[in-house]
Amino acid sequence: MKTKSLSIVIFFTFLLFGLSCHSQVLRKRTTMLMGGRFDISIIAKDSLAAEQNIDFIITEISRIENLISDWKPTSQVSEVNQNAGIRPVKVNQEVFDLTKRALHLSKITNGAFDISFAAMDKIWKFDGSMTEMPSAEAIKKSVEKVGYTNIILDSVNSTIFLKLKGMKIGFGALGEGYATHKCQQMMLAKGIESGIVNATGDMSVWGTQMNGKPWNIGITNPFEPSLILATISLKQGAVTTSGSYEKFVVFNGKRYSHIINPATGYPSTGLCSVTVFGPNAETANGFSTSAMVLGQKQAIQLLKKYPDYYYIMFTDSGKMIKSENFPKHQLKRYKTKQKSN
Repeated sequence: MKTKSLSIVIFFTFLLFGLSCHSQVLRKRTTMLMGGRFDISIIAKDSLAAEQNIDFIITEISRIENLISDWKPTSQVSEVNQNAGIRPVKVNQEVFDLTKRALHLSKITNGAFDISFAAMDKIWKFDGSMTEMPSAEAIKKSVEKVGYTNIILDSVNSTIFLKLKGMKIGFGALGEGYATHKCQQMMLAKGIESGIVNATGDMSVWGTQMNGKPWNIGITNPFEPSLILATISLKQGAVTTSGSYEKFVVFNGKRYSHIINPATGYPSTGLCSVTVFGPNAETANGFSTSAMVLGQKQAIQLLKKYPDYYYIMFTDSGKMIKSENFPKHQLKRYKTKQKSN
């Protein structure tokens, strides 16, 4: 349902360490986890504390990956998939609760978000090899095993059952958002007051930079990813982006995104990228993904119901749409030359 594309950039504008009013150090590390890149930045009282806490974060993300990765045959999610149409599978409370929240996202988005997208046939190619659209019959068949209403949860026994043989669930980027939020909360509980956990553009942010100023998050131009259109200042929260500008096809003058509607099997159209800000990266990711599928009008209607979250959308024609509840004075615009679509 969503292939991640890096469409937000972090700007670090640190002063010299000696200018900080407290003795602190910044440490960063990049690692590959959950099938993607994680950039971890921690500010702590000394180098040892910073490095140790980065280790804790990596250990926690690895634990979550081993629990929910549908590509790891030993994970609980893989066991659920292997028993689709056969029997319910008992999972631990963490997996059960994550699945329950994912199903809630499916309901409130009318299926624009659906963790059973993992069973979708990969009939769309975005590597330049497609010369014509798949047939309507092939598209319909591609989503035969997709449908969140066929995921049965039993809260008494903590089981998940996929009703149809061949069904699969997969958390994808939602799992990454969950991991970044979990690590943010873990660090705050440990007294680490500042940091960023960034999963290929979906990130959880807390505290301030070394100079006491908020973190500056850059919004890239989806038609020219090397250019920054704007920055937003954040002290606490999450930022997630879904975008189609790096992978798409054009047939008969219409642009088709690599983000597929799990209900219909057709690629999303109309929006080029959606960046959502809010308190929780897991929820924000669900909203940014769903918004791409729903399109401008329905996405705006959905997000209006959740005032803790705000957004910036770019249409296929290059128009930028900012939510009505976007914090005043937090967005700094840059004048850049934008490519025409």
